[in-house]
Amino acid sequence: MIHIIELRLPIDHAPEALAAAIVKRLGISASDLLQIEIFKRSYDARKNIALSFTYIVDVVVKNEASVLKRFVDDPQVRLTPDTSYHFVTQVTEQTTRPTLRPVVIGFGPCGIFAALLLAQMGLKPLILERGKAVRERTQDTWKLWRKNVLNPESNVQFGEGGAGTFSDGKLYSQIKDPKFYGRKVIQEFIKAGAPEEILYVAKPHIGTFRLVGIVETMREQIIALGGEIRFSQKVTGFEIEAEQIRGVVLENGEHIEADHVILALGHSARDTFEALHNAGVYLEAKPFSVGFRIEHPQSMIDRARLGPHAGNALIGAADYKLVHHANNGRSVYSFCMCPGGTVVAATSEPNRVVTNGMSQYSRNERNANAGIVVGITPEDYPGGPLAGIAFQRAIESKAFELGGGTYEAPGQLVGDFLMGRASTEFGSVMPSYKPGVHLTDLASSLPAYAIEAIREALPAFEKKIKGFSMHDAVLTGVETRTSSPLRITRGADFQSLNVKGLYPAGEGAGYAGGILSAGVDGIKVAEAVALSMLAH
Repeated sequence: MIHIIELRLPIDHAPEALAAAIVKRLGISASDLLQIEIFKRSYDARKNIALSFTYIVDVVVKNEASVLKRFVDDPQVRLTPDTSYHFVTQVTEQTTRPTLRPVVIGFGPCGIFAALLLAQMGLKPLILERGKAVRERTQDTWKLWRKNVLNPESNVQFGEGGAGTFSDGKLYSQIKDPKFYGRKVIQEFIKAGAPEEILYVAKPHIGTFRLVGIVETMREQIIALGGEIRFSQKVTGFEIEAEQIRGVVLENGEHIEADHVILALGHSARDTFEALHNAGVYLEAKPFSVGFRIEHPQSMIDRARLGPHAGNALIGAADYKLVHHANNGRSVYSFCMCPGGTVVAATSEPNRVVTNGMSQYSRNERNANAGIVVGITPEDYPGGPLAGIAFQRAIESKAFELGGGTYEAPGQLVGDFLMGRASTEFGSVMPSYKPGVHLTDLASSLPAYAIEAIREALPAFEKKIKGFSMHDAVLTGVETRTSSPLRITRGADFQSLNVKGLYPAGEGAGYAGGILSAGVDGIKVAEAVALSMLAH
């Protein structure tokens, strides 16, 4: 097949226009074009440019070799790369099977793909998930949102599907992916019931409700291949002898023998981080970010980003990505932007408030929301690898207090925040956070340098998106779980630096940020585990 990039067509082009553009680009007759597959489709909505789709396509043509020869010096026309996934090893009847099963701790995106790949390679993993199955977990999550009742082991952070289940379901990332592992992730989602368009749209997403069923289907695939998944099984201890993992201990006292353990913990497994630290596993503090959620009318964002094309069904709700380097040296940026979505309660610990954002597949809610966060480093919270957790907890506890002590979140209108005065009533933007937003002054909710940087950034963002610093836009606090506050450092073999057989993976270990990159990391770690197990 021939791979062609940068084919630009009007947004409302006729179906046959793509084939015509390919024929023209390659200089062939229409009868020579045998097959078209869309590899990627994005849109260009820059101001003063006619709105258009940009395609990357793979095509089958007659006399392929001669066509490619004519474009040998053209980097935009070349042989289609091999994007199929190839297993690094496979258990067969002749294979000497390992005595112990690989153990995967955590069943979020990273754990799901690590377990799925191990199962597909015939290694029958045992998965330990501290939370509940996804539908029971959804019920517990709604209890916090509707009744102010938190279950510390079943919430937005903990349970089948991980934190990604209650998100926008974004499936794009900026990671380098020369082996196309990301396509393996997306293809498995499609196999489990996701819409096929996620394979080629530039910024694919699934949405929360669809993810629930997809996660269940992937669970059943793992079980059908010999894997075992145990819910409500929190790991509280690690058995290590001579710098080799020998097993794990569950909260109920059960000991599970294991010499290959994947840590797919997620970024909020604070007690498990402490258990690893106590067991002597090497950890180190790492940068992360803290801030607020901001909400605007989605219609305003659409007009600012798309102009006369706002509301075009072919494009959907507009998103944005912003960054500002403040005078105090801090970087402020938008994080996890959710078009047409809601702000959600995402705490996993009693008497603390944490926010996150999510959207359904339709992205048709009234408000747009995004994190507006400030980068911090271990220099801001000295004290060792667990100090970032204490830093997060202090901010989350303050937010609980400012919100009235009922899991309502503290909030403030952007105009009042910029003026340094408490808000007393909402304007045209009604916040979406449940259990509710308690208006106050957010100045004491974050360190002074973060407040200063955000106050400088919001007017700067106004210059990029008209209306961004509108008085009635709502800030809701606090966003603290942007990424893990520590790294469970690993070597080139994907194993812990000082414990063989222990494989840190995904967001919680500091090696991913989002569903796609976590899934890719799960695949990489599963490959390393499989090669190690079958080498003995």
